[in-house]
Amino acid sequence: MSPVETITQSTTLTLRAADRSTEEATEETYKYAHLLPDFSQDKYPPLTPFEHVDPGLRALNHADPRAFLKDATSVIQLTPNLGTEIRGIRLTALDSDGRDQLALEVARRGLMVFRDQSDFIDQGPDAYLEWGRHFGRLHIHPTSGHPKDHPQIHLVYKDVKSTFNFEIEDSITSTVWHSDVSYELQPPGLTTFFLLSQPTTGGDTLFTSQVSTLKKLSPSFVAFLRTLSAVHSGVKQANFSRSGKRGGVVRREPVEHIHPVVRRHPVTGEEPLYVNKQFTKRIAGLKREESETILKFLYDHVDKSGDVQVRVKWEPGTVVLWDNRVTAHSAIVDYENSKQRRHGARITPQAERPIPASNNLVLPS
Repeated sequence: MSPVETITQSTTLTLRAADRSTEEATEETYKYAHLLPDFSQDKYPPLTPFEHVDPGLRALNHADPRAFLKDATSVIQLTPNLGTEIRGIRLTALDSDGRDQLALEVARRGLMVFRDQSDFIDQGPDAYLEWGRHFGRLHIHPTSGHPKDHPQIHLVYKDVKSTFNFEIEDSITSTVWHSDVSYELQPPGLTTFFLLSQPTTGGDTLFTSQVSTLKKLSPSFVAFLRTLSAVHSGVKQANFSRSGKRGGVVRREPVEHIHPVVRRHPVTGEEPLYVNKQFTKRIAGLKREESETILKFLYDHVDKSGDVQVRVKWEPGTVVLWDNRVTAHSAIVDYENSKQRRHGARITPQAERPIPASNNLVLPS
């Protein structure tokens, strides 16, 4: 990963904990206090393009691309086309070949849920970064909290007193399907996420297969979608923080980029739908009403497609990996009345600039 130049200011916002539920420790004794959100006032320059080589490509040349699963005690397909739950594999024990194979399997299945991974979670931030760099250049989020001195680790956090998440309060639902930071020129590929603290019940995460979502549409409509590109924007997220919410910081100016509405995965060749309600602003080249009509239809289609979705129920020691190129996901905020904490960490390597499914679609340089 190339060094990131920063202009560091001295102001740091410190997260204070108070009135924890009886089941949770105070901040001073909380096991993961060193991973609580810090909102430093560092400023980062714009991201620069880089060449991404997907580790899954290397695994295609292995004698057995699924060899990393040979010691698993349980391998359960959560649905036919999305999601696999694994027990008996220690992520910390995977060597370079095993990590390459993992990347390929996540690309093929979209989502993998690894149980009993407390040793991975307890390694700490330096180990998280070493893990993530195997899969690509680590993304630094422009507005979220991160552990102090580790800006490459994106944190989600909500407790009885505070929330430091990008949450829309004036909606009847907390479900907001999205692919992480899709507004970047090179959005994420394989992504790793785990909870450090969780409510007794609730706080699940929904995932959907954008490959299966697209396949449910008629061939003629898919052919039309393959000719389209869309603007993905980080402006709304930045303005949310500038309004004083989340943590009130914007460390890198927001960007907008144009991506294909239907992209191609560089390893599997699969074609997923690549628009999302959180960051897709409009379809390029169409009039406003045309764009709004198509996007509304696609968002409704994603919302209603329960037959291609998976709901991950968290349990202590769970590590989830997904491919942001072929899936969308949403947090479920249904645990407010429990007054319990939900604290998670995400490791987010960037991947290639989205490849159009159609060779005839030309994106702006």
